[in-house]
Amino acid sequence: MLVILAGAMWGAMTGFLGQEMVPSGETFQVKNILDAGPWAGPQIPQDWSVRVNRFWIDYSPEGAIDQFYSDLSVLDKTGKEVDRKTIHVNEPLRYRGVTFYQADWSLAAVRIRLNKSPVLQLPMAQLDTQGKGRIWGSWIPTKPDLSAGVSLLAKDLQGIMLVYGTDGKLLTTVRAGSAIEVNGVTLAIDEVVGSTGLQIKADPGIPIVYTGFGLLMLSVLMSYLSHSQIWALEKDGKLYVGGRTNRAQVIFEREVVEILDKLADLKNSGGTSSIGPASLASQN
Repeated sequence: MLVILAGAMWGAMTGFLGQEMVPSGETFQVKNILDAGPWAGPQIPQDWSVRVNRFWIDYSPEGAIDQFYSDLSVLDKTGKEVDRKTIHVNEPLRYRGVTFYQADWSLAAVRIRLNKSPVLQLPMAQLDTQGKGRIWGSWIPTKPDLSAGVSLLAKDLQGIMLVYGTDGKLLTTVRAGSAIEVNGVTLAIDEVVGSTGLQIKADPGIPIVYTGFGLLMLSVLMSYLSHSQIWALEKDGKLYVGGRTNRAQVIFEREVVEILDKLADLKNSGGTSSIGPASLASQN
């Protein structure tokens, strides 16, 4: 128990907990620290970063989220990849004592083209739905003076988006990879960009805590083993026998009595042992 307590205290003093919401394709360093111990500085990554190569979601045939994934690369200070892993819920990335868990997701941006323009990436913000679900939206101007435009709404990465006019009426729906005509321009939706929500944690006390639990389980198993001791003293032609045990006292007494009975039988049968009347003293 003392080892477990020491490990928990060490983890609280030297560990940290952070969260990051990172768009697909971006590189980040751990900055958003939610909780950290007074000696957690060396544990927070300083000379390496992480790149989100890709984030995607698998959906069930009914349209519900089945699993979401993040393809992560660990980069050294020169930008060289030193580790890579695709993580999902219950399958984190671990590097230098820091663990990256897949915890959440969001929509970061939408990539569009207006007529023959280059690809434009516009941010998407989560809307307040009063607890009725998660919806993200973005406003796309269709005129250079920003006097007209449409609103795009999406609830997931499946690519189906709702298009609303400035009067708040639904105009049409559009899927990523297709185009529509709105306000006299051709609006093409190239891609909906997702963000991965990562929980980042370092706890140097975990190995100590696990060691303590291992010792605790070992001691529990050992407590089920019987430890017995027997003492014998011969004085004035009599044999005095005493003993103690940590478990099964009644059984222990019976075993000692059986031994004494055998010794008495040996004497009565004419053996060489000079054993007098026996007495038994036992302790818990």
